Amino acid sequence: MEQQLHRRTIVSYVQRGGRMTVGQERAWERHWPQLGREVLDLPAGPLDTEQWFGRAAPVVLEIGSGMGETTARLAAAAPEVNYLAAEVYQAGLAQLMMRAEEHGLTNLRLLRGDAVILLTQHIEPASLSEVRLYFPDPWPKKRHHKRRIVQPGFVSLVASRLVPGGRFHMATDWEHYAEHMLKVCSAEPLLRNVYSEWAPRPEWRPVTKFESRAHTEDRNIRDLIFQKVDTE
Repeated sequence: MEQQLHRRTIVSYVQRGGRMTVGQERAWERHWPQLGREVLDLPAGPLDTEQWFGRAAPVVLEIGSGMGETTARLAAAAPEVNYLAAEVYQAGLAQLMMRAEEHGLTNLRLLRGDAVILLTQHIEPASLSEVRLYFPDPWPKKRHHKRRIVQPGFVSLVASRLVPGGRFHMATDWEHYAEHMLKVCSAEPLLRNVYSEWAPRPEWRPVTKFESRAHTEDRNIRDLIFQKVDTE
């Protein structure tokens, strides 16, 4: 399965340009050496989160942290977890480091690069307490649906990295993508839906700019929460 992912066309991001502001550049220079790692520069083998965070704690991975407003608030609300944010855009990670400084966060670390490579090569099986995927690129055109990150191989990979009882939490504002997520995750034998279908919107998940835009455009937000089954 993991060899097949290496040959995939799916990645956890869409290529976009963009320069950093002066403030973001300063934040990058000041904080990246301590808080950040490039996925492609990681040494072979599992990421040593205990050494990086300086403690043993449950590990949460958020895929696609964007500009970091939601991520910083989630990490601040859960100081008891080691929070990993995977994102490809340098400006977004720099902005997140600025927010981390504002909140005085010590439980947040950043990874720049493809989250699929990160999961495949550097995250041990049964090591994550939760994986979060909020508002991934929906690839709305039918001919592009195959590029969506939520596909059977990816879901199987996520499930393998979760501890028993660990959760995979997704949110999207595109109805067709939500139905696709529900179908694919329901077919994964290592996962079970925590709810009969859609999860109620968690009060603790901050409203993102994508969610606000969806509301103005009369699109419904769908949350899905799947849990890793205990096979023992």
